[in-house]
Amino acid sequence: MKFLVLPCDGIGPEIIDASVNVLNAANDKYELGIELEYDEVGFPSLEKFGITLRDEILEKAKSFDGVILGTQSHADYPVPEKGGRNVSAGFRVGLDLYANVRPARTRSFLDSNLKAGKSMDLVIMREATEGFYPDRNMAKGWAEVMPDKDMALSIRKITRHCSERIAHQAFKLAMKRNKKVSAIHKSNSFHMTDGLFLEAVNHVAKEYPDVELDDYLVDAAAAHLVRTPEKFDVIVTSNFYGDILSDLASELSGSLGLAGSVMASDSLCCAQAQHGSAPDIAGQDKANPVSMMLSVAMLLDWLAEKHESDNYKQAALAINSAVDEVLKDPQKRTGDLGGSLGCQRFGEEVATALQ
Repeated sequence: MKFLVLPCDGIGPEIIDASVNVLNAANDKYELGIELEYDEVGFPSLEKFGITLRDEILEKAKSFDGVILGTQSHADYPVPEKGGRNVSAGFRVGLDLYANVRPARTRSFLDSNLKAGKSMDLVIMREATEGFYPDRNMAKGWAEVMPDKDMALSIRKITRHCSERIAHQAFKLAMKRNKKVSAIHKSNSFHMTDGLFLEAVNHVAKEYPDVELDDYLVDAAAAHLVRTPEKFDVIVTSNFYGDILSDLASELSGSLGLAGSVMASDSLCCAQAQHGSAPDIAGQDKANPVSMMLSVAMLLDWLAEKHESDNYKQAALAINSAVDEVLKDPQKRTGDLGGSLGCQRFGEEVATALQ
């Protein structure tokens, strides 16, 4: 197996280094045969090539079994005309990584932001190639316009094809979990777009009679995540709602830094931490690499299923278990969780626990 590693911006290189340390330990123990190749995206690419994401990187990624992508400082990039291409969006659209999978779970040994006695264990299946995002829902051009300086318009795109395929991924995942899918929408206001999304999900549901389907308006779903998170198992939703709800769910479960994430098509998977690039602490060894580590574990799990590999499955489980084992010790946590370890030392502890 070959992985393309792209450290990107901010704390990306640090959390990538710590996670690769853990991946190497799993590679050795479970004889995964993984080879790593590094390249540049984000600000390093902008400085060297004049653009944050080159087309040749996307083409190159197609020849790899997996991609490990660091955090990006997209808000600080120049305008697209001057090379500031959104790296994540470029991968999602350019490689059709339509399924953004974002789990969130509480841990008994870590504080959460839920009410006392409440727990959470859910996965948000977010469609990632269309929706409200103006940089990815047109074949050409940008989906936001300003007819005059006091008016701005944005176009939303929802298709039956994209809605049905993300729904299939949600139902397939639910079959492995608790056989429940919740569709999140706002069809009482967005009659056509969210109406089409909900129609597509209900159509797909007929192929999975063993899975219970319910649906919530997005505002009600946010309230239930706070008050009754046990209602949810697998959430399926469009791009914009999924982006917001996944951050909410992860923060409620303890921290955005404790949740993994992958972007996947039917043929390629990319591991990417849920959180941003945190440029204010970049280069200071203060970053929490857990999200990136768990994203790498999710990538291994995705490959395990694709190739029916028990070794990869065991390696993914081992990374998750090793991360939790280290987090159980308050002194071995990173500073954001009240501990005293730096990013690299935390990675070393997880690698040791795994071995």
